Amino acid sequence: MAKKVVATLKKKDGVTYAKVIRAVKSDKTGAYTFREEMVPSTMVQETLNK
Repeated sequence: MAKKVVATLKKKDGVTYAKVIRAVKSDKTGAYTFREEMVPSTMVQETLNK
């Protein structure tokens, strides 16, 4: 599966993606966890503003 995804991301006319890593604080324990998302580079600011 990973090889297929990497192959589609390398197309010249394809959409460029960015990996967004956010720290999310848990309500129960107060510990931080990291959430990773692959989003189109045009939607990075919208994703971070959530």
